[in-house]
Amino acid sequence: MVGMSGSTAAASVHSPGAKRPGGRSARVQSAVYAAVGQLVGSGQRDTMTVPEVAAVAGVNPTSIYRRWGTIETLLGEVAVAALTQGEPLPDTGELVDDLAEWSRIIAADIGRPKRRAYLRAMVVARNDVVEECPCWEIRREQAEVMVGRAAARGQDAPSVRQILDHVIAPLYHHAVFGLALDDAYAEALAADVIRMTDRSARKR
Repeated sequence: MVGMSGSTAAASVHSPGAKRPGGRSARVQSAVYAAVGQLVGSGQRDTMTVPEVAAVAGVNPTSIYRRWGTIETLLGEVAVAALTQGEPLPDTGELVDDLAEWSRIIAADIGRPKRRAYLRAMVVARNDVVEECPCWEIRREQAEVMVGRAAARGQDAPSVRQILDHVIAPLYHHAVFGLALDDAYAEALAADVIRMTDRSARKR
């Protein structure tokens, strides 16, 4: 894992508005998260329901409905926790290196079988949901941090949208559809988006 600079708090981005429950609430959350993981691992990601999660977790379905509302919301939260937990942002001093390392970290993480399963479960659950996915929101916030750092250093940088469209989207596409994810592919995506910036700079 990449080391963090002095601006650790700003660099490590977690789920927006995430709460840290205590006591019984924390036990319920832990049991529910574990139940989702068990169901995802057993291949039930496409048909998972709140009552099924509750049965595996040993909690009342009402507790899940009260806290998360829908299976879509629950899966989104679990996926964010699983896919971004403890993930620092690289801060090498050069955006090109930051993007390459960040891409490698994401590719290595979401390329793991269980991570792919979480993503597929979330995609299935969100079939009729049109608002931005929490995982996507996290990546957007992380990209904003890196672009902001580059601007502060006086470096040309791609837009956040370019990073999302040309780095993050292809990585997640490969993860969901079972395609290969390796360092070479991740680095190539980062290099491509930097070349877009270089071409734009030459035209000015």
